Amino acid sequence: MGRRHMSNGFNVDLKGKTAFVAGVADSRGYGWAISKYLAEAGCKVLVGTWPVVLGGFQKALDKGFGDDAKLTNGESMKIEQVYPLDLAFSNEQEIPPKVLQNKYYAGLSGFDIRSVAAKAHAEHGKIDFLVHSVANGPEVTKPLLQTSRQGYLAASSASAYSMISMVQEFGPYMSPGGGVISISYIAAETAIPGYGGGMSSAKAQLESDTRTLAFEAGREWGIRVNTISAGPLKSRAASAIGKGLGSEKGHIDFSIDYMKHNAPLSDMELSSDDVGAAALSLLAPQLSRAITGVTLYVDNGMHAMGLALDSEAFADSPTFKHYKDKISPKP
Repeated sequence: MGRRHMSNGFNVDLKGKTAFVAGVADSRGYGWAISKYLAEAGCKVLVGTWPVVLGGFQKALDKGFGDDAKLTNGESMKIEQVYPLDLAFSNEQEIPPKVLQNKYYAGLSGFDIRSVAAKAHAEHGKIDFLVHSVANGPEVTKPLLQTSRQGYLAASSASAYSMISMVQEFGPYMSPGGGVISISYIAAETAIPGYGGGMSSAKAQLESDTRTLAFEAGREWGIRVNTISAGPLKSRAASAIGKGLGSEKGHIDFSIDYMKHNAPLSDMELSSDDVGAAALSLLAPQLSRAITGVTLYVDNGMHAMGLALDSEAFADSPTFKHYKDKISPKP
C-alpha cells in the first residue's frame, strides 16, 4: 500500500514523553506507522517484538529502513530500544519449558509482559503511551464452524487478553493523562467470511474490553483507553491469511479490492499513515484528553455501509448504477 507524505500538522509536542509500542516487526504495519507519528512529535519510542521475528527485525533495523523511517526533518526515526516480547505470556511462570527450548527464544529471558513492563520502567521511567498492535490466530484460515477450542482460545489469548495483561502490567508505570490504544477490525461487529479461527470473536472482545478498561484504568491510574477499527492493509501478517488456497491473491487483497469498490471514500487508498495519524490524535492529551472508551473507525467509511455496490443482486438497480460509476474526488 502506498504511503502519503507525513506531516506533523497537529503541531503536537511530545518531547519528554515515552511510548511503548507492542507488535512492531517491520516497516509495513500499523505499529510502525504509529511509532513514526509519535517520533515525529518528539516522543521517545520503545518497541516490543515477538521473538520469532526479532532477529530479522533487528537486522533490518541495523541496516536501516530508508524512506520508510524518514521523518519530515530529514532524519530517520530512532527506536530507542527493542524488547523481545511474547504477549502470550503475562509472567515468567506461564512460559512452558518447550518455548525456552525453541531456537527463536535461545538466550532470551524476561520476554513476558510483566518482565518487559518492569524493565521498560526501570530503564526509561514513566510510560506515557501504550500501543497494542498485535493479532494472531493459528487457525485464522478456518471457518468458525471448523475452529478448534485450542485455536479459538489461542486467538483470544494473543489478540484480546494480551491487551488486558498489558494494561494490568504497564498501568502502574504510566503517567496520569496517558493513553492506550489497540487495533481492531470491522469483523468485531459484522460477519467477514475468510477472517476465521476465532479472530472475529477476539476483535469483539478487544472492543468490549476497551470500554471496560477505559473505566477501570481511568479510575485507577487516570489513563485513557481507546481502539482503532482499521481498514484492510497489506501488512506482513495480513498477507499470509488465505494464501495458497486456490488463488494467487490472499484474503487481504480481496478485502482491499472490496473496500475500493464499496467504501464511501472509494478513490482514496488507505495507508498505514492514516492509522498513524489517528493514533497520535487519540494518544496525545492535547488533542483528546477527554476521549476514552472509543472505537474510532479509520476505514474510508466502510463500516457505515450496509449493502455492497458491486453486488450482482443489484446489478440492474438504477440507484446502485448511479453510485457505482461515481468515484469520490481525491482530496
